[in-house]
Amino acid sequence: MKTKGLRSNKINIVTLGCSKNLVDSEVLYTQLKGNGYNVSHESKKDDANIVVINTCGFIDNAKEESINTILRYVDAKDAGVVDKVYVTGCLSHRYKDELEVEIPTVDAWFGTNELPRLLKTLKADYKHELVGERLLTTPAHYAYLKIAEGCDRPCSFCAIPLMRGHHVSRPAEELVKEAHSLARRGTKELILIAQDLTYYGLDLERKRTLADLINRLADVAGIDWIRLQYAYPSGFPMDVLDVMRERSNVCKYLDMPLQTGSTELLKLMRRGITREKTEALIYSIREKVPDIALRTTLIVGHPGETESMFDETYDFVERMRFDRLGAFTYSHEDNTHSYTMPDDIPTDIKQERADAIMELQQGISSELNQEKLGKTYKVLFDRKEGGFFIGRTEFDSPEVDNEVLVPASQYVRLGDFANVRITEAHEFDLYGEVVL
Repeated sequence: MKTKGLRSNKINIVTLGCSKNLVDSEVLYTQLKGNGYNVSHESKKDDANIVVINTCGFIDNAKEESINTILRYVDAKDAGVVDKVYVTGCLSHRYKDELEVEIPTVDAWFGTNELPRLLKTLKADYKHELVGERLLTTPAHYAYLKIAEGCDRPCSFCAIPLMRGHHVSRPAEELVKEAHSLARRGTKELILIAQDLTYYGLDLERKRTLADLINRLADVAGIDWIRLQYAYPSGFPMDVLDVMRERSNVCKYLDMPLQTGSTELLKLMRRGITREKTEALIYSIREKVPDIALRTTLIVGHPGETESMFDETYDFVERMRFDRLGAFTYSHEDNTHSYTMPDDIPTDIKQERADAIMELQQGISSELNQEKLGKTYKVLFDRKEGGFFIGRTEFDSPEVDNEVLVPASQYVRLGDFANVRITEAHEFDLYGEVVL
């Protein structure tokens, strides 16, 4: 029986996918709060009568999760628990026409660049004075700072340009203003994100200006760490490394998705680089910033990937000894260049290859962590869980990298730094004790 009636609007924002989506949700959250709305993010109470789902449409698993989440709230609407269901984000942008037909009970669908229209539908004004202001859904001591939208790269497997459009850099002044605002509210770590950080500035000044931006952000009082995620190897701006080496609050950390270690497959993937040039870049990075932690991601099972190509990638990982690595099976995405090729690698072979890479990396990660035993690191503490305070070093990003666990008997304040001596090391976790 339906229970709809007169009640005050409460909006719950549900975010799926990557940190870039999370930033979009935080911007929406800020705008709605600025309009006086009662808003929650990822509420566990299911007490909101309006739900906005920010979807991911990157690969099959993400699309399935998005669809399942939409259906869950559509069922809640049918049961009278929810009044309105709105869907935004990448999946909605990419498949809006089809989804409107398949799930007609969703009240409205919005693309990735339709925030003003979404706000208008929610009877809220777009408040220009809130640009650069952001209420966080992460712990207050760290925040993602999205420096650009979209991507101009021609990678064969990637649907991001279909969902996010061309690369558009945010003006440096706007980013610095946002960094100051975050710092005033207690943010100590900025994690710079974009689909491609290294393209930053080309559309604004016809040259790559990421190093200049980082320098300006490093001058913001209260920002102790600046971390770089999602750098592209082809055309990498080497002056970024000079800033990383010279500025004490720029983390010696770089997330650079490389996708494969086979030159032939890199060509099929349209990555604009060879294995030899990739290796030379890695050597140069490590020479300029000797203590840097390098994180990468790989795709296995791309159309045309032979056993020998995979062997090249395996050998590449074995020799490069990345600090962190994720391996993913290829997803056949419609309207991408790779979609014109037959998806010719069986699912079980894709998974076997991913498992082999991750098993290799597990051993490498374990060996690298063993080298940390007895050393002392500056650790930023994110949360308390069970009998431990859990934090990270400058070489680790939230959610995807190593964590440092300290017994709760050694009291630390969440969101603060402490020096920790490593006493125990595993593949992906470190244990330690606070050094006073």
